Amino acid sequence: MPDFVFPVVDLEPWYAGRDRRAVALRVRQACETIGFFAVRGHRVPRATIEDMRSTSRAFFDLPLARKMEVARPRPEQNRAYHCQGTETLARLAGNDSPPDYKEVFAIGPPDVPADDPWYHQGPGAYPNYAPNLWPAEPAAFEASWRAYWGAMEDLQDTICRVFASALDLPDDWFARHLDRHCSMLRALHYPEQTERPRPGQLRAGAHTDLGMLTILKNEAADGGLEVRDLDGRWHEAPVVEDGFIVNIGDLLMRWTNDRFVSTLHRVANPVNGGGRRRLSIAYFVAPNYDSVVECLPTCRAPGSPARYPPITVAGYRNERFARTAARGQPAT
Repeated sequence: MPDFVFPVVDLEPWYAGRDRRAVALRVRQACETIGFFAVRGHRVPRATIEDMRSTSRAFFDLPLARKMEVARPRPEQNRAYHCQGTETLARLAGNDSPPDYKEVFAIGPPDVPADDPWYHQGPGAYPNYAPNLWPAEPAAFEASWRAYWGAMEDLQDTICRVFASALDLPDDWFARHLDRHCSMLRALHYPEQTERPRPGQLRAGAHTDLGMLTILKNEAADGGLEVRDLDGRWHEAPVVEDGFIVNIGDLLMRWTNDRFVSTLHRVANPVNGGGRRRLSIAYFVAPNYDSVVECLPTCRAPGSPARYPPITVAGYRNERFARTAARGQPAT
């Protein structure tokens, strides 16, 4: 097998309206093989990224008691602060392990419209629009997170248009499934490992992502993102300082009838033990909770019938995420 190649795609031609088909075909190839690629030319301001990083690090530097003031209210709510020892991502893949060696802060949609209570507050809305909890400090925390969220929404829309083109659909095909999306933004803090990890314990266990796609801003540090190839070998993902890592989620794999690949990945422990801390910022794209995910018309053929029954986004996603709460830990 040839060496593992991690594609890097320049989005600038897409924004400029030239060579769009070439961009789509390059993304298609990546999605059909490893399910991961990086993007440059994304137009997210550097200041927005750095503000998000600095305020997130400042929050994680607070004493535990201060962080617990905005602890996750319930296991099924991907909101607020998740202290170390309360999440086990390996369960998303049907496995088990000691809890991940990390802590998390998370938000969902920050501005839920008040003029549509049936959709955003009705029985089907929970926990997709559960309220966000904002820490009182650092003072710039909420503003920086809101700015980053807005930038990710713009990038999400662009990437989904590229996906539609790659799948021979109209560019705006996914737009109607994202106009009331219930995505999540998480800062994942992997602290220096002052204690030796337990057997089988990683910074984040091997899993696939639940949603449509993930947009990740990672950073260089010992003990980072690894991707598993089709032969079962693990490869370190590159750090693209001027870009983002994008990977396919399980919902898009179902939508495409397994044409696009949702690939196992994990966050490894530092090779030499200890290691400096690491911060990753992940935006998980989740379509409207009532969107029905079923085989796309361009992914079905006489010899390739639909492999999955139709399912709503909420029906698929909520139950699977609840599995990640560590057993025997407080529902924070």
